[in-house]
Amino acid sequence: MKIGFLINPIAGMGGSVGLKGTDDLVDEALRLGANPIAGERAKKCMEEWNIDSLILTCSGAMGEDALPNSLRYKVVYSFEGISTSEDTKNACKRFLEEGVELLVFCGGDGTARDVYSAVKREIPIIGIPAGVKMHSAVFAISPKGAAKIVEHFVEGKAEVRDAEVMDTDEDAYRRNELQMKVFGYARTPYEPVLVQQGKSLFQSVSEESAKEEIARFACEFMRDGSLYILGAGTTIHKIAELLDLGEEKTLLGVDAVKDGKLLAKDLNEQGLLQLLENEKGKKAKILVSPIGAQGFVFGRGNQQLSAKVLDKVGVENVIVLATPHKLSETPFLLVDTGSDELDELLSGHMSVVCDYRMAQRKEVKKG
Repeated sequence: MKIGFLINPIAGMGGSVGLKGTDDLVDEALRLGANPIAGERAKKCMEEWNIDSLILTCSGAMGEDALPNSLRYKVVYSFEGISTSEDTKNACKRFLEEGVELLVFCGGDGTARDVYSAVKREIPIIGIPAGVKMHSAVFAISPKGAAKIVEHFVEGKAEVRDAEVMDTDEDAYRRNELQMKVFGYARTPYEPVLVQQGKSLFQSVSEESAKEEIARFACEFMRDGSLYILGAGTTIHKIAELLDLGEEKTLLGVDAVKDGKLLAKDLNEQGLLQLLENEKGKKAKILVSPIGAQGFVFGRGNQQLSAKVLDKVGVENVIVLATPHKLSETPFLLVDTGSDELDELLSGHMSVVCDYRMAQRKEVKKG
């Protein structure tokens, strides 16, 4: 079997620096100190590769650099400088010409959109998650999960299903507006534990009531003098509304609150680390809510809450909040911080605040 393999080298660079995406902002991400992460995520996948198929790939950072010499591969597309979406599309067309039967890509939703626009439904595709936001259902839950799903596909053990490729307006996303639509339906190898679900939005009167009860409880325990780092999402946003901070919390960013006051908005990794350094010796806690249906607590859309930040705060100071309906639609929670050691520490079972002074125990799995 021939397998196509490509990397979007700039994918995910905007995450830790708080840009909520990297489309058209590579220079800004670099200025803020971002480092490429897609290549390392791809290497993690390839380290677990346990098949003898021929890999057709791209030159340099778009593929070849991540492949160990132990794998059989052939470079069929070359690029120069910084790769673009056109490079991704053109590489996919070359793969089709070469007769690949599966296409593995490393990137985020933008990369998935480019791949799908080139191959449509001609061959199955599967993504190694490396972007800032990954709302599409064509991604494995982790690089290791991607390797396993490819192995099962080659062995004929994985079914192929239709999966949504989501198109998110990044400009709106940076304005704290989540505007998503289905770009198309790709064919994707699927196993329930290895492939993520598409993001779901839960909106109803009962949901709003549940968020308010969670927020009431949070406003009580947040009076303990700790620094609170507030993640993204409407559940966390409701807490900020009840606190009446005098200034609106970012809906899709990471903010910091202490003693009922908003200390900083839309913080990136470096901003969080500096804030924690300033608070040295004082307790800090992180409030997060899992992505609907996907179940990701860390590693999707909140890369500012990096392994370095979590290490400074301590996993014991992570508080997860979610409405009962969201929990009922989410079989288990997932973490994909980029650090195997940290993911291991977060795994097991966790109490999730789901109502006023109430919590549910939920299983947490590493990606």
